[in-house]
Amino acid sequence: MYFKGFVSRNRPVLQVAMDYTRFEDAAGLAAALRHRLGPVFIAEAGTPLVKREGIRAVSVLARIVEPAPVLADLKTADTGALEAGLAVDAGAHAVTVLACAPDETIASAVEAAHAKGVAVVADLLGVGDPVARAEELASLGVDAVELHVGIDVQRRLGLTAGDMASLVARLRERFPGIVAVAGGLNEETAPRMAEAGADVVVVGGAITRSPDPVEAARRIIERIKKV
Repeated sequence: MYFKGFVSRNRPVLQVAMDYTRFEDAAGLAAALRHRLGPVFIAEAGTPLVKREGIRAVSVLARIVEPAPVLADLKTADTGALEAGLAVDAGAHAVTVLACAPDETIASAVEAAHAKGVAVVADLLGVGDPVARAEELASLGVDAVELHVGIDVQRRLGLTAGDMASLVARLRERFPGIVAVAGGLNEETAPRMAEAGADVVVVGGAITRSPDPVEAARRIIERIKKV
């Protein structure tokens, strides 16, 4: 499976969340990253981008960043096989499902994706006990879990980067596959997640809203690789 092999060879890996609503913006950043940094990152076709531009955004990003992998952040909650199939046909190397989706939905997504060598990433957004759910997801064949604590939730609960890192470390101990982490990460907090055991560090706004997004991504890659 290409996605898992890529992460294994390069961990920890930066995943750039392209949560744009205009395809031109995503394509421009993807091309610049690929040209200046090489195929050393995961390109995420963000949920807003796919909702606005459609699954074609995944296909074009895959061609732009090849041989770097592309993740289709569909956050599937139902019709698992159907949506996983859309990602497969678009050329994605990985697709996300919501960890809070029914087990049947997740299992059907895993079956459809694995039949074509595509990985399934379960987004733990909104899950009350992410570690316990991760153990259940492992039994369903999920390849990766993503600890995803939204910025609004972090602020409301007063969660710190240290709290996030502690959760990552617990997931690393209990989940046998790839562990990713997302949620307002930046150049300072991303290395802490890698130190805690994250295989994939997902960064969005700290890169996409930077005056020089490629330089911001380069610095984050350098810092997490030093871990």
